[in-house]
Amino acid sequence: MSVEDAAPPLSALEAPAREPAAPRPAAATADQRRTALLTAPILPTLLKLALPTVTVLVAQTAVNIAEAYYVGYLGTDALAGAAMVFPIFMLMTMMSNGGFGSGVASSVARAVGAGRRDDADAALFHAIVLAIIAGALFTLGANLGGPPLFRLLGGRDGALDAAITYSDNLFAGAIPAWIVNLQAAALRGSGNVKVPALVTLIGAIVTIPVSPLLIFGFGPIPSLGIAGAGLAFGLYYGAAMLFLLRYMSSGASGLRLHIVPLRAKIFGDMLKVGIPTAFNAVLTNLTVILVTGAVGLFGTSALAGYGIASRLDYIMIPLLFGISTATLTMVGVNMGAGQTARAQRIGWVSGAAGMIMTGSIGLLVAIFPTAWLHLFSGDADVVNEGMTYLRIVAPAYAALGFGFVTSFAAQGAGRAMGPLASGVARILIAAGGGWIAVAYVGAGMAGLATMVTVSLAASAVICVLIMVSPSTWRAEPRA
Repeated sequence: MSVEDAAPPLSALEAPAREPAAPRPAAATADQRRTALLTAPILPTLLKLALPTVTVLVAQTAVNIAEAYYVGYLGTDALAGAAMVFPIFMLMTMMSNGGFGSGVASSVARAVGAGRRDDADAALFHAIVLAIIAGALFTLGANLGGPPLFRLLGGRDGALDAAITYSDNLFAGAIPAWIVNLQAAALRGSGNVKVPALVTLIGAIVTIPVSPLLIFGFGPIPSLGIAGAGLAFGLYYGAAMLFLLRYMSSGASGLRLHIVPLRAKIFGDMLKVGIPTAFNAVLTNLTVILVTGAVGLFGTSALAGYGIASRLDYIMIPLLFGISTATLTMVGVNMGAGQTARAQRIGWVSGAAGMIMTGSIGLLVAIFPTAWLHLFSGDADVVNEGMTYLRIVAPAYAALGFGFVTSFAAQGAGRAMGPLASGVARILIAAGGGWIAVAYVGAGMAGLATMVTVSLAASAVICVLIMVSPSTWRAEPRA
């Protein structure tokens, strides 16, 4: 028996005051993350936050490639049907991850930085309401607007049937997908990047083998054809949604999901970043479509060469997005804490990191363009057109990297109109100027590539102006 056990109990008056209880592990971890975002060296912290997100995007890309590979075995009609649905799916992904997801992440990051834990928690439920509305609109839009859109895109007979079947099954899972992506954005905004990464990686590991089982059938599992590919998407996001909702409700993340009265202020804080950023995603896709249309005027070889060359853009997006989401979180937390000078410094360091990374790739490709082009084609005409494009545009990838990352820095500060202006400038110059150069001036691939390069440079200049503007880094009123 110990001395304490043998001693008589003290009365309430005699008992010494109890020391405050130690913070819960989840809360302590969340506080440690916040402290690191506010005080740790910028570049190592940035890279530590970015790596899991890059891994996530690589895993998602692997799933998309694998699914396209499986669908290819169903024949040309199925492949064409999936190709018609893919742009709509990518638009939903960009809007939920990078559009409205940026709004949620920015709102949570600034609330965490300011110590407004209740607002950060409340944002989780508001994000779910937003996800249900947006997901339902995509499901309804795909069901009602899909068939006429696919016909407009040239879908006929078997290809049209495949597109409708795939779309109906894919977008049946739109609400779970939106919930998962917005909750993951909230976690990233709080500095928790590991859980979203693990959810996606496990999903990829499961989806890649499950998808062919549903497409082709196995044992008691019937062959569902292209519907199985869409169903696999819904099953993954449904399971991921259930896990994340339970995880967020437990408080283990440092945030706690619970039902709260809806507040216009919280929706407004999310949407002031989310709506312009989502619109910017639409502009980005539209720019690619319009430039592709202009290239099509040069003929099939030019179109093929441009298609191969411009794939580099998509390869760099996961790298840039990883750095950019980390930048948004770090800037948002520091802005919320009133550390505006550090927030601005984070923006510059991150922008430089993005510029160096993509600029290095662009420089190598501009010097050795055939190293990339010959991976996809040996046709001399195709390669020549691709070389013309890459030698002019690839050096401007440095501007692309700087502009992309610093746009997210501005979003983290709660300022999204500047990045939207840079997106508008890009589409006006690349698509508008490119069409004028091709259709009215008679410019060839070199002229069009020059307009694309000018658009990237103009976008970067606007982002520099955003970075140096005092209004971008104006501290928020402390609640």
